[in-house]
Amino acid sequence: MNGFVDEVTIEVVSGDGGDGIVSFRREKYVPRGGPNGGDGGKGGNVLFQVKDNVKTLSHLRRKPFFKAENGRPGQGNRMTGRDGADVVIPLPPGTVIRDAETGETIKDFSRSSLWVYLEGGRGGKGNWHFRSSTRQAPRIAQPGRPGIRRRIVCELKLIADIGLVGLPNAGKSTLLSVLTKARPKIADYPFTTLIPNLGVLNHKGSQVIIADIPGIIEDASQGAGLGVSFLKHIARTRLLVFLVEAGGDRALSDYGVLAKEIMAFSANLAKRKRVVVVSKADQGGAAESLAAFARRYQEIPAASISSTTGEGIEELKDLFIRLAGSDE
Repeated sequence: MNGFVDEVTIEVVSGDGGDGIVSFRREKYVPRGGPNGGDGGKGGNVLFQVKDNVKTLSHLRRKPFFKAENGRPGQGNRMTGRDGADVVIPLPPGTVIRDAETGETIKDFSRSSLWVYLEGGRGGKGNWHFRSSTRQAPRIAQPGRPGIRRRIVCELKLIADIGLVGLPNAGKSTLLSVLTKARPKIADYPFTTLIPNLGVLNHKGSQVIIADIPGIIEDASQGAGLGVSFLKHIARTRLLVFLVEAGGDRALSDYGVLAKEIMAFSANLAKRKRVVVVSKADQGGAAESLAAFARRYQEIPAASISSTTGEGIEELKDLFIRLAGSDE
């Protein structure tokens, strides 16, 4: 998948607390010094940090185990042991972490943040704490508390306002390159796009993020072609754009395939606002496709464009900004 990793299972462990120690004062002319054993240090925490410059989860696949440092034991003279160092795991925005055993969602990271997931173990108390009027030379100390171990799944769902979906070679990557500064791979053969691509549309003072999702084919929900492995990346979008090719009833047919596969993937995703864009209008048949679509789906906005000639592109930008930036 060209290095694009969007789901990884990892194991994380917080640090053990350091042990408290048994110690007594040893000074000249003080034959029976009192207890002075120090406390153990706290174990390190496990934290997740969301960073905008991290784009995939490939670094977690290379290193699927993370452990924070253990706290150090206490020392004499009531000196506390050093706390263990935290371990900080970087994640891209849009990552969801789930329990690997139950599947329960633990945290959904939608923006940059630093979050403590597992606390390190508490350090044990030294024998100084256990002195009393009846026990002046305690020879007991607390062990440190153990850290916490968890096995979790990290899943990336890209954050975009608009998701472009279409059959292979419908022109999604070309349209993304025309609307934004993104430079996805473009070629005249199926499945050119093997990873999701993001681009930012800046238009008339507004900004929306657009995701180009690898081509869907009929029975993708059953695993055909690339399957629906990348549809998770448009789960957060406000607007779905169905890109279909011009050519009479072909637009209706293509739209039917795409709508069916998205419904099979997620009924919730299928409820999002949608627009149909008839591409490759410069090759003819766009007017007939729009007319056929309008007769069947009057409630869904539709437009025709040519990424080659620029026909309809400015109007499409206006439509995207209006629909992706509102709740209408």
